[in-house]
Parts: sequence; C-alpha cells; structure tokens
Amino acid sequence: MNNDNVLVRLAKVTVGGLDVHPTEKALVVHYEVEASILGESGGHMLGERKEGQKIIRMKSLSPSTDVGALAKKVLEECKMIPASRLPQVEQLLYYLQNRKSSPVESKEKRTVKPKELTPFEGIELNEEASITRVDEYIELLYEGIPEKIRGSALILQLARNPDNLEELLHNETALGALARVLREDWKQSVDLATIIIYIFFCFSSFSQFHGVVSHYKIGALCMSVVEHELKRYDAWREELRKKNKSAPENGSLRRDQDKALRKYHGLLAKQEQLLRVSLYLLLNLAEDTRTELKMRNKNIVALLVKVLERDDEELLVLVVSFLKKLSIFLENKNDMAEVDTVERLARLVPCKHEDLLNLTLRLLLNLSFDSGLRAKMVEVGLLPKLTALLGDENNRQMAMRILYHISMDDRFKGMFVYTDCIPQLMQMLYEHGEEEIETELISICINLAANKKNAQLMCEGDGLKMLMKRALKMKDCLLMKMIRNISQHDGQTKSLFIDYVGDLAAEIKAEEEEEWVLECLGTLANLTIPDLDWELVLKEYNLVPYLKDRLKPGSAEDDLILEVVIMIGTVSMDDACAVMLAKSGIIPALIELLNAQQEDDEFVCQIVYVFYQMVFHQATRDVIIKDTQAPAYLIDLMHDKNAEIRKVCDNTLDIIAEYDEEWGRKIQSEKFRFHNNQWLEMVESRQADESEPYLYDNDNDRTDLFYSAGTLSKDSAVPDFFSDLQPQNGDSDACDVFDQTSSSPARPATAYGFRPDEQPFYQYS
Repeated sequence: MNNDNVLVRLAKVTVGGLDVHPTEKALVVHYEVEASILGESGGHMLGERKEGQKIIRMKSLSPSTDVGALAKKVLEECKMIPASRLPQVEQLLYYLQNRKSSPVESKEKRTVKPKELTPFEGIELNEEASITRVDEYIELLYEGIPEKIRGSALILQLARNPDNLEELLHNETALGALARVLREDWKQSVDLATIIIYIFFCFSSFSQFHGVVSHYKIGALCMSVVEHELKRYDAWREELRKKNKSAPENGSLRRDQDKALRKYHGLLAKQEQLLRVSLYLLLNLAEDTRTELKMRNKNIVALLVKVLERDDEELLVLVVSFLKKLSIFLENKNDMAEVDTVERLARLVPCKHEDLLNLTLRLLLNLSFDSGLRAKMVEVGLLPKLTALLGDENNRQMAMRILYHISMDDRFKGMFVYTDCIPQLMQMLYEHGEEEIETELISICINLAANKKNAQLMCEGDGLKMLMKRALKMKDCLLMKMIRNISQHDGQTKSLFIDYVGDLAAEIKAEEEEEWVLECLGTLANLTIPDLDWELVLKEYNLVPYLKDRLKPGSAEDDLILEVVIMIGTVSMDDACAVMLAKSGIIPALIELLNAQQEDDEFVCQIVYVFYQMVFHQATRDVIIKDTQAPAYLIDLMHDKNAEIRKVCDNTLDIIAEYDEEWGRKIQSEKFRFHNNQWLEMVESRQADESEPYLYDNDNDRTDLFYSAGTLSKDSAVPDFFSDLQPQNGDSDACDVFDQTSSSPARPATAYGFRPDEQPFYQYS
C-alpha cells in the first residue's frame, strides 16, 4: 500500500480572553484554533487560523450559589480553560451573581406591545419564521417590493421575541440590509416602511440596543417619515375637501366622492399605524437627552403637536406621552407655546379614553407652570372643563393642581365665580370631617379667597360659620389662612366676622403656636369695622400686654411682629383704643422697632401708618408730637425711595403741621430744602435723572406661598389709607381714609364659641 499521499491534520487551541455575556448569565470564552496539514514525512503543507467563542451558560447560578465550587466545575467541563485561570473564572462568576438583570432577561419588566402595533394587515404569511433561516429572509430584501415586504415581515416575527434580538444583532448583514431598504424604499410602500421601523422599534425597547439603532440612523429616518406623512395627510384632506365641495347631491360624482372617502380612510388607517411605530421608536430613543436634543433641533415638538389633530386614540396617547416627556425641559416647553399646543389639547378634555385624559391633564399640569400658557388655558375655555373634572375621582387631583396654578394669577381668580368650582371645593372641605385637608384643596381655596367675589360666594349660607368652627376646633393654620384672606375684603363679607371677634381674640396667647396666632391675629387686623368696640376687646382679652411684648425686636418671628403692628394700626382707629395704647408705652416701642427694622419697607410702612392713625386723636397726637421723636423720623422718611412710605409720611406730617406750628415750620423748611436741592442738582447736571430719587427698589418684600400680608402687595391686608391707590383684586370700591370717624359706637363682645354640648356640623348647605 502506498502511503506517500497520506495527510495528517493537527489543531492547536489557544484560549484568549474570558468575559461575561452582556445580557445572559453566561461566560464567554474567546479562543483561537491554529490548524496545520502535514505530509507523511512531517513536512508542513498548509496552515490556517480561526477565531471563535464558546458560551458557557450558568442556568443554576443564584445568590446562594457557591461560586468557588461552580468555578471548579466549569474548569472540569470546559477542558480548554487552563487551571491557572481559576481565580479569574471565580471573579467573573461573582460578578454575574451580583449583576442586575438585563431587560432581555427580565421580559416581564420591558416588553414590546404587539397588540398596539399590527403591521400585518393585508400581508399574508403562511409560514412561521425561524431564526436559522434569517439568511433566506435577507435574500428577499434584494428582490421587488412584495418580496421585501415578505422578507421583512418574517424577520419582524423573530424580532418581536426578545430572545432573538441578540442573534439578530450579531447578524450585521440583516440589520444593514433592513436599514438600506428602509432608506431607499420607504416612500414606495407604507407597509414596508412600517414593518422595518417596527423591527428597529423592537431593538429600541431595550436601552443597550439604542446604539445599534442610532448607528443605522433610524431615528433621523423616522423623523423624515413622520414629516413626509403629515404633509401627505394635509394633501389628502385638501383633495377630499375639493371633491366634497364640487360633488352634487347625487349622480356619478357623488359615487366617486364616496369612493374617494373610503380610500382616504383606508390610507389614513395605514398611515396612523406607520406614525405610531415611528413615534414609539423615537420616544424610546429619547431616553438619552442628547438624542432628544437632536430631535428638538429637527422640530419634533411641531410634528407631535400636528399629530394632535388626529382622532386615533392610541396614537394620541403616544403623542401626548411624548409631549409630556419633552415638556420638562424649558426649550421644549417654549416650542410648545409657539405652536398652539394648549388649543389642541383642550379638545381632549374631557374624553372617554381614561388613559388619554389622564396623560393630557399631566401634560397640561407641566405646561401650567408657565404664566402665558396658563392664560392660554383660560382663553380656550379649560377652566369650566377642569372644574367639571373635580367630580371625577380618577382625575380630581390632576385637575385641582392645574386649577391651583390658574388660581395663583390675580387676572383669573374672579373667573372662578362663573363656574361651579367654589361650591364643589367648599363641599370637599366639609366632607373631610376631622381628617387633614389635602394640600391641593386648601391651597386653591386660600388663593381664591383673595378675590372679593369668591370670598362672598364662600360665605354664602353657613359657609363662614362652618369654616370658623372647623378652624378653631382643629387649630388648622391653613384653613385660618383662608379665613384671613376672606376677612380682608370690605363690604358685607367683613361684617360677618363681628360674631367671631371674641373667638379670634381668645386665641391670641403667648402659649399658642406662633403660626396659629399669626393667622388669627392677621384675621383680626383685617377687621376694619366702624361699629366694632376695640377697646372692649383689648380689655376683655388682655391683649395690650401681648401686643407690647411682641413689639420687641427678636421677641418672635418677623411675620408675627409685623401682624402685631398691623393690628395696632387697626385698633388705633378707635379713639379710646388709641389713648389706651399711648398710655401703655407702645409708641416708644414702635419707634424702637422702627430703628431695628428700618431696612424693611413693610415694617416701616405699617409703623408709619400707626402714627398716621394716632395723630387723628387729640390725646395720642399730643403724645406723638410732644413726648416722642416720631415727627423727626417721619421727616427723614418723607423722601424715602418707596412711594407708599412717602405718601403716608406726607399725609401724617400734614396733620402734624396743621396742629403744631413749630413742627410745621420744620416740615415746611425740609420740603423747601429738598426741592431746592433738586433744582440745583438739575441746573448743575442737566443729565441727572429727575425720577431717580423716586425709584422703587425694595429687595425685602415679604412674600408668602399663598398671600402676602402688608401694604405692598395686591392680596394683602391693605389699610384704608392705601385703598384709593391700590384696589384689591380688581375691585374698584375703594374708600377715602379721610371719611373715617375717630371713634366707633360701643358694641358688646360676642360669646360665640364651642361648648361641650355642641356637636360640630360639617354638612355644607
């Protein structure tokens, strides 16, 4: 036998790197096979090298697995791994043991939604796709449009199973061919475009595959597809409009028009399917803010808002979800303001689709942080629609939050009167019983109470009685804040508080919480009622020592001290009260406080207002003029940068000058000196800004979440003196301070309050 032609094949396996599988609980062994073919004589005839990898799946790996024992077992079963690599195998297994599950492993956490996207309508497939035949399906992508549709549909069958995505990912030929076909042929077939985009959508459902989708520029293609389809939609509608306009009531043209309408609806259904899968893919990719920025630069907001014109509810759910995600960024929110987003959303409130309604409300809530968009919401009629949703348990909270934002704007508070909002809110308040009131509910009530007409509506029937009873019983600071806002309005509403003066005064105690006393005291300070006997109130509840003690700087929070000053200004309208306060030594305490708080315009303005009230009365006027340096302080403040302070100082000094000649000369001299200096400065420097001394530049305004007490804000407890300058909340019934009387007729204090045998009544009638 001749053995000269016998060949011998030798193979050498070299293990390279060891690594973990990116998505599965498995080790990946990278190796290299070096094959040589030798002749019988041992001479080298042919050599070949080939790289490969082996996947070792660890199905039994769990948190309780003994990693050391498992590593030894791996080396026993996989002979190609040398024993020296045991420590490395243990380390990789330990990593796998503690690694969080990937989206592909945890299919229940993130799955595609085939029920929402059905691209197979009109496409007949009589075979089940197999992952082993992918190459055959790829060959179909090089044929005509029908074959491309069939091939891509078979691949889609595989892609809808997350287990197949990894293998499809490694088949670069498949993904490259699909991307090429989509790029070249998407305009020729809606079905083809829908199927291929759906395939990439399956990949986009998992974050680790986003790089692949971006690599083939599928996101940019989808943007182009959406933009093109929206233009086609406009062209279809225009063509249909023309046919409707020209078609007679009967005849062949009418039949043609009906046929065109049916064709339009068919095209519309396929187009909406394409839009859904395209936008869904873009939404997935927008998880990366850099990708989202690229979409924004390509005008994604305008495209999405354009889709809001459609009627397909599932498509609308997707679009509103997308807009909601985008709306958290200022630039996107501004884009939405420019393309009439609110007008398009208004038609969706209310709607029968629960998810769509809820998402729309959440988007509107995000947009309602913008004052201009809030105004647009009111303009397009959303206020009564949102009010109607207060009765919907599922959407009440979202509606209330939007209404709260609208209620923050003084321009719109009065519009709530013309809806059913306030009766519903009051009913909700009473239904809470002794439970804590929801933050959204009490917040919107506090805001709305700052409007006079709203306050009147809240007090109808036993409204104020129920509010007072609950607030006093529960010592609810926020509810008392609402009552305090109600108390600031002149007219019949304020007179209703006469019955509760005693109850409020009884709460002004040093042992009570400051926040609670602040609200009760602020409510009392608002009660500028002519026939209220403040002297009797102060004596019966021994309030003068409390008021004097709280005037000391640092004795309490500034907010409470300010309310004490406002309260003193209110009671000083009563002649007897003014005398009692002057004898108690409150005026020097006020001057000391003025020195301490001279940088705070609120304090300065309110303290000067107290002086203004006291110079009306002979007894207190003499104390202020002869025994204190108050007039000198007023002269210094006569040219303050704050216009409100200047005005009250001027009027107070005018009264002092009328009754005291010496101070009158000083005041006149100071006014002349000031105006003379102004004239000289103007002559010396013609470029001087004459308005500069009068600039309002107060950086110390005291603000509050719901309202601002004091003379310098719209919704504050404005003294009568300023009412001719600044009407409250758009009300024009301002009164003149010089019409007030120096004393009020005596009035017996009320004994209204809670008694042990009295049951609380919460039912709103």
